[in-house]
Amino acid sequence: MSHLLVVEDDPQLRSALVRALRDRGHAVATAATGMSGLDAAVTDRPDLVVLDLGLPDVDGAQVLRMLRAVSDVPIIVATARDEEGDMVAVLDDGADDYIVKPFGAAQLDARIKAVLRRLGTAEPEAPLRVGGLVLDSAAREVVLDGAPLDLTPREFDLLLYLARRAGQVVSRRELLAEVWQQPLGGADKTVDVHLSWLRRKLGETAQKPRYLHTVRTVGVKLAAPEE
Repeated sequence: MSHLLVVEDDPQLRSALVRALRDRGHAVATAATGMSGLDAAVTDRPDLVVLDLGLPDVDGAQVLRMLRAVSDVPIIVATARDEEGDMVAVLDDGADDYIVKPFGAAQLDARIKAVLRRLGTAEPEAPLRVGGLVLDSAAREVVLDGAPLDLTPREFDLLLYLARRAGQVVSRRELLAEVWQQPLGGADKTVDVHLSWLRRKLGETAQKPRYLHTVRTVGVKLAAPEE
């Protein structure tokens, strides 16, 4: 179980985040101001801090810099500011990731787990199962109906991202941002090409999908084949 600190002044959003993150197995503490958040981060030593920038007493960017001066706790900045300059500035100041409001709880949870994995502070992830697909993220291995699949690193990352959201429609923009690390966008054709390669290795086509289902104008969904 990961122990999180959410620093957010909006009471409704704060409550919603607490409920959603606790439902996903995290222990969550909160702070409504920058200084109380700074004190809680230093005193309680959470595994990760989710930090808003628009705080009532001290700007979150300043809280980030003060916290980085005394702690190496992982920090995800969660804010409505979506300008590239703001993003670059907080990353340069030591944030481990950056998520723009509004966002879904599933996306925040995925980013939290990704940061903790990257820093080696998360528990190993159990193999993911979607129908006959089994993905081992630690070994970076995929098995389909008992037979191993030979995937490129990018194909594996793409399939793993979709498997962690099995049953959910994921937009191409999100895939570009999370799998290709292109938060400001890129060519949708890049995603389509890799999906085509994955389909071939999964033994399906876009016209006759088994696992990868395109939702026109929205995105793609990974789901187990219907019996």
